[in-house]
Amino acid sequence: MTTGAIVAGGRSTRFGDRDKSVAELADTPMIRRVANRLAGTDDPVPPGATRAASGDPVVDDLVINCRPDQRDAIAAALDGVALPVRWALDDEPDLGPVAGIRNACRAAPSEYAVVVACDMPFVDPAFVATLREDAAGHEAAVPQLDDRWLQTTQAVYRAEAMATACDRALARGDRKVLAPLEELDGVIVGDETIRLRTTARTFTNVNTREELAEAEAAIAAALGEVGGGTDGGDADAGDARAGRDRR
Repeated sequence: MTTGAIVAGGRSTRFGDRDKSVAELADTPMIRRVANRLAGTDDPVPPGATRAASGDPVVDDLVINCRPDQRDAIAAALDGVALPVRWALDDEPDLGPVAGIRNACRAAPSEYAVVVACDMPFVDPAFVATLREDAAGHEAAVPQLDDRWLQTTQAVYRAEAMATACDRALARGDRKVLAPLEELDGVIVGDETIRLRTTARTFTNVNTREELAEAEAAIAAALGEVGGGTDGGDADAGDARAGRDRR
């Protein structure tokens, strides 16, 4: 059993005056695109185009972490999603991603949680499935790009262990997203392995309106290729803007 934990509680200050989690991305709210890819019901957009649209989910249910004031809009965006949904509301907003991940992991009914940020609309579900395999018998499986950048918001955690590690980090006043990982028996999935399994586009996050437009263009191009008789493939459609966390 694996839970998909989508973290959406940030303030989106670079995006403007609207919550980016529910911003329309090619006619679908961004958080719904993330949920649909985990559920296998998204458009066939690479990377992982086939698995994203296959109808075969990579998780058993979803936990949505957000602030209380976001819940109604996100619930509307997720209406009809093909997986059961639970909520992990931030009772103390603005404590950062450590608190968001902690709350999501606390609410996860499964032993493991696949944590994905709400602004990663190209998350590769086939890659996520391999991370879940990497995490078996460990407390975390975290991708690392270019031997420098740990992708903590597209990673798999043993839910109870990660929640406890986050609690300890917050209790000592450490809000760095890497702080809880120091306590875990984790597996690092390196750059070479990542690029054998997927493309760096899986880590692309959308922080600004300009990046939203770029993501829309990438989706349109991918769907145009499918309509033109190709399979939509898993080829990278360009260099990704990966969400990066310093070690």
